Amino acid sequence: MTGRVLIVDDERGVCELLDAGLKKRGFRTAWRTSAAEAFELLGVEDFDVVVTDMTMRGMSGLDLCERIVQNRPDLPVIVITAFGSLDTATSAIRAGAYDFVTKPFELDALRLTVERALRHRALREEVRRLRRAVADARGYEQILSGSPVMRSVFDLLDRIADSDTSILITGESGTGKELVARAVHQRSRRSEGAFVAVNCAAVPDALLESELFGHARGAFTDAKGARSGLFARAHGGTLFLDEIGELPIGLQPKLLRALQERVVRPVGADEELPVDVRLIAATNRDLETAIEERRFREDLYYRINVVHVDLPPLRSRGADVLLLAQHFLEHFATVKARPIQGLSAPAAEKLMAYAWPGNVRELQNCIERAVALARYDHITVDDLPEKIRTYRRSHVLVSSDDPTELVPMEEVERRYILRVLEVVGGNKSQAAQILGFDRATLYRKLERYGMRVGRSSDPKP
Repeated sequence: MTGRVLIVDDERGVCELLDAGLKKRGFRTAWRTSAAEAFELLGVEDFDVVVTDMTMRGMSGLDLCERIVQNRPDLPVIVITAFGSLDTATSAIRAGAYDFVTKPFELDALRLTVERALRHRALREEVRRLRRAVADARGYEQILSGSPVMRSVFDLLDRIADSDTSILITGESGTGKELVARAVHQRSRRSEGAFVAVNCAAVPDALLESELFGHARGAFTDAKGARSGLFARAHGGTLFLDEIGELPIGLQPKLLRALQERVVRPVGADEELPVDVRLIAATNRDLETAIEERRFREDLYYRINVVHVDLPPLRSRGADVLLLAQHFLEHFATVKARPIQGLSAPAAEKLMAYAWPGNVRELQNCIERAVALARYDHITVDDLPEKIRTYRRSHVLVSSDDPTELVPMEEVERRYILRVLEVVGGNKSQAAQILGFDRATLYRKLERYGMRVGRSSDPKP
């Protein structure tokens, strides 16, 4: 690691010695024989680290350190002090010095201290940059992003938020589909009404109709009283149906009629009730394939898919990974009262290289864990989960001349399918087009190769 170092000592010979030694070790240096001259130089030239002797004629190294901290708090100062002057060294640290070295010292020891100071300054600069990015990033309600692909999503949401148009939100698990639905509701004319959410996959099939439409007293064994459904509770507001691809096929015609006629009939009731709701649905399934396989009604699909919002996976959002990581880091550091400031450069590289199959939810979990485990004032690679530390992107290569290293054609196909899905962000329709399959064939191959299919669009071996 290189950087520009300002050396300050009132003995010219010491300055020349340190200047030659640090230059030999790759640093760019300048030196001054008085603290006053050094401080004046700092006003016109930029340096990364200051190395100053403690005891000097005129302004002392301690005074210089205090003035630098007051005027250039971003500039680390290393103080050189006589052996055994612990009280003096402690005073320097209290004055804001980054570190101190005691005489006599080896130049290699000083080099290591300077390198640590440079890393410290670089980390603080990165923290400030990320904090500015977090503050400046365009968001949509609580959705934070600075990426062009998400700006396109925000523009679409702006255009549709204040209408009553039905919306279908698609995307991998963890991309923030419910967060988007809530944001649309908050920006709509229905924001004073209720936002009612239900996960269609979390409610047993036998109870889902009653949950959506309500039931009359005596409609079934445990129906001791009438109960309004989620449609009625969302009257005047927004109904969010998450995981709509899991909706039982027998219930789909009833949902379609409720949306078309804007009335619901509670289970066991004779009369229909008018409802006024805006529907937002979400899924991480490929509904077009579900239609071909007769697991989802085509007429319901077109009713809920008036406007389609496709949320990109986190791996397609570029620097949003670090932007969100810094946001989560600041949040959890505050909540857990931990003095964590930012990410180390190697940790940031690991986060950027990882594919994030769990998307924003997985990143949030990763940073919460890292904040809890961090031993320093920044997150290091060791604080990250093992699967992120050891992650390697998949490659499909046949380059070996050793027959024992070659793999069967089926394994080549499996790896290639996995790689295509990774590149297209898990979009199975797009992957099928690239591979030359129809979606049903792709699904059969994924199942045959033991890859995860269905609720998560992230296939894994």
